[in-house]
Amino acid sequence: MTDPRRAPSIFDVFGQRKMAALLLLGFSSGMPLFLTSKTLQAWMTVEGVDLSTVGKVSWLALPYSLKFLWAPLLDRYVPPFLGRRRGWLMITQVLLGILIASMALHDPKQALTLMFVNTVLIAFFSATQDVVVDAYGVDVLEEREMGAGASLKVMGYRIAMILTGGLALVLADTLPWATVYVIMGAFMLVGVLGTLLAPEPVLREGPPATLASAVINPFMEFFRRAGPAMAIVILLFTVLYSLSDRLVQNMANPFLLASGYTLVEVGAITQALGLAATIVGVVVGGVFVAKLGINRSLWVLAFIQMGSNLAYYLLAVSPRSLKLLTGAILVENFSGGLVTAGFVAFLMSLASRKFSATQYALLSSLMAFGRDFLGGYAGDVAQAAGWPRFFLITIAAGIPALLLLPIVAPLTRENPRGAADHSGEVTDDPEAALP
Repeated sequence: MTDPRRAPSIFDVFGQRKMAALLLLGFSSGMPLFLTSKTLQAWMTVEGVDLSTVGKVSWLALPYSLKFLWAPLLDRYVPPFLGRRRGWLMITQVLLGILIASMALHDPKQALTLMFVNTVLIAFFSATQDVVVDAYGVDVLEEREMGAGASLKVMGYRIAMILTGGLALVLADTLPWATVYVIMGAFMLVGVLGTLLAPEPVLREGPPATLASAVINPFMEFFRRAGPAMAIVILLFTVLYSLSDRLVQNMANPFLLASGYTLVEVGAITQALGLAATIVGVVVGGVFVAKLGINRSLWVLAFIQMGSNLAYYLLAVSPRSLKLLTGAILVENFSGGLVTAGFVAFLMSLASRKFSATQYALLSSLMAFGRDFLGGYAGDVAQAAGWPRFFLITIAAGIPALLLLPIVAPLTRENPRGAADHSGEVTDDPEAALP
């Protein structure tokens, strides 16, 4: 679509049918998450289920962490309708709509086991849909389009979270919970619309010939393409790049509450202004990638995410102030949105279109490792150092990624080392998409 030597116009990037489809598919990806976690826990609490059982709902989300195990199946097998990506999207979306609506058949007080089985099935097909949506984005986007595609996907995801985490609770105040879940299930039709709107990516090489090759070849292809040493550096960079931002996000609410801000103040500002700032941030991040390319964007965003933590440092050394609180949350969420768009574009660029489901699932799992495992030590650091020094340490946590940037994303190159080729070629004929 674009000359790689010339920055495309914003309309050229955002004004494409595949971008509208990614917005709707992002919404579809976000729909099941709260319905199998926070919203479900609210339903169980209202019905008088004991807190120990309510807490164990988090175990039902295990498929989201294990989705890379069956991602090769989605690369290997092509459904008999709508093509390799849209066929799987349609299958998962229809099943999710039925399964979410089926939650209405269960009573948390009398049939909790059946409800949990239903919830696990929703989580499984939701995680599967996530794999396919991510793979679809990799397959249909050129490098300079990846930030924009990521931003629209995240925007749709966040809108769905507002719907399932906010509107669902409001509706449950006047309607039976069973009716609320039927209504939420019907919203999966938005994803079906996105699937029908989406053009099918053209796959020149064909899917993997065997299931064994679909499991083994994604690893071999990535290490062969990048080189063994560079591949290890890239994977390490994937773990470290957003660590500075993740440490702050992990401890933001405990810090704010410990600083004397009320739950109402933190919740209202974080949910309203913070969410809006995140959405604006991911869109601006998409513009960054479109105009600057992935490598230059990674450099700019690395400094932005480190600098944004100064807002929380200022909050930690200042008297209680709602203005400072609002400013810190706006700055942190806006920069977090920027980084999300740029970093997701980076991950997309590394995934080969032939193995996009498997490779992107593995790369995103590494990103989650940096967020969840390393971020889990944030509380220990804060307890040992105190809040002001903790936020200075989070800034320093961005230095290792900065040191790797000249190796992974040199400014003399348009795209990261080890990046796969992404033509962004699509078609409206699923049969023409395969060789």
